[in-house]
Amino acid sequence: MKRALVAVAACALLLAACGDGNGEEDPLAGLDANGDNGDNGEEPAGDVDPEDPDTVPDDAVEIFSWWTGAGEEAGLLALIDMFESEYGHEVVNSAVAGGAGTDAQAVLTSRMQAGQPPSSFQIHAGRALLDQWVAADAMEPLNDLYDEEGWWEVFPDELLEMTTDEDGNIYSVPVNVHRSNVLFTNTQVFEDNDLTPPTTFDEFFEVADALEAAGVTPLALGDNESWTLLHTWETVLLGTVGPETYQALFDGEADWQSPEVVESFENLERMFGYINDDHSARNWQDAAQLVAEGEAAMNIMGDWAQGYFSTDLEMEPETDFGWEPTPGTDGSFITVVDTFGLPEDAPNREGTLDWLRVLGSVEGQDTFNPLKGSIPARLDGNIAEYNEYGQDTYNDFQDDSLVPSLAHNSAAPPNFTDAAMSAVVEWMAQRDAERSAEQLEQAADDFLR
Repeated sequence: MKRALVAVAACALLLAACGDGNGEEDPLAGLDANGDNGDNGEEPAGDVDPEDPDTVPDDAVEIFSWWTGAGEEAGLLALIDMFESEYGHEVVNSAVAGGAGTDAQAVLTSRMQAGQPPSSFQIHAGRALLDQWVAADAMEPLNDLYDEEGWWEVFPDELLEMTTDEDGNIYSVPVNVHRSNVLFTNTQVFEDNDLTPPTTFDEFFEVADALEAAGVTPLALGDNESWTLLHTWETVLLGTVGPETYQALFDGEADWQSPEVVESFENLERMFGYINDDHSARNWQDAAQLVAEGEAAMNIMGDWAQGYFSTDLEMEPETDFGWEPTPGTDGSFITVVDTFGLPEDAPNREGTLDWLRVLGSVEGQDTFNPLKGSIPARLDGNIAEYNEYGQDTYNDFQDDSLVPSLAHNSAAPPNFTDAAMSAVVEWMAQRDAERSAEQLEQAADDFLR
């Protein structure tokens, strides 16, 4: 186990140290954040230091996450209040702020390597969980908890598979689902220019030309944190190749040097001909704000941007902002699923199991997700608790083809995600689609097949 954890630590620290090519630190480590990049500069309450487990009371339940932005922090605090009220445990909120969860993952890796895990920690379903912590024998299976709570039937099979190993052991509890392939729009800009939000690439380019002629930036991008490049490209890849080929690529069963993959980079290059000039100086929230202010018309981001629009900026869905699946992806849903599990040798094991019970409950999910901007992972959530965006997304979640996100560490092992990020960052500088496809094919040979 220790050898595996050392390897994970080395990988995480190497990724965290990488730069984005413009002299700034790049959040490559995990690239996952749910887009939860809001950094409000606040430290956890009291004298608790997430980097020093000795500051955490022995009988407390320590909840480790990177949820520090307005909507996500509000949702987390609401869950903690519910947990404390129902079970009476003392809680330590060890949230670590920082872009794309990089700082949180570095702290977590250090603590797991040292054998000092928090009681429970935020992790994305899929390869981030299974290829790192489960493979390192660092997590307890939760089959008994699922039996007790009757959870096997309330979560979609696709989500259960993303948290289950080959032996049928399940290791975490999904608390929410984000959709990452969303094209957000400024409703007023589209109305003023008598335009309809695009659903295909051809429609996108037609709309973008009209917006540019009207003096509006068609597409807002913020790639100061370059995970957004990988995030945007994976939506274009899905729109270009379709969900079956998309999944086959990550299963190691399709050719990354195919004309369709090359075409995805060509589509991305054409789309990036319409972005804001200051994109490299902006993060995802800054880019979303351009849309909120009407300076730009569209932004590709996960639906945590909806939480930013609704909670932070107090914008009204459908009135102030609109949404569509990104071009070519109607009927497909890229999932980003936040989960929590039970580390081996976690302090206050029984308290942690109670925390997981709250997370997996209907009440817990319907308390957290409307604030966070996500939808419940359960299939029986109370739809009336969600705004128009949440209701629309919840319906799509139950009907669409669900595929995992690469940028948010669900679709592929960390080594492949790292290689894909490098390829996309190099593509941004060189714009050589065939070279990028060649790099991805080599990475698939190394890490997927």
